[in-house]
Amino acid sequence: MNSCMVTKTSVGQYTETRGDDYTYARGKQMWLFWGIIPLGRTNVNTPADGNCQVITKYTFGDFLITGLTGGILTSYSIKVKAKK
Repeated sequence: MNSCMVTKTSVGQYTETRGDDYTYARGKQMWLFWGIIPLGRTNVNTPADGNCQVITKYTFGDFLITGLTGGILTSYSIKVKAKK
């Protein structure tokens, strides 16, 4: 169900860099009225070298929040991955 609701964006030399992936930072972006009005802007930290992958996805928890509020409140999960 949520495979079509995942966006992965590689930044810098992330795909060419060797090493193990790890989660650098996480965050949640909240929206009102079915995604029309953002509630602030989530600032998620990124590595100093700029090489990372930003993943935005709609998780099961986000689905529950949206479902229980009838879409009035929506959330998306943000994860920044880097390599060691």
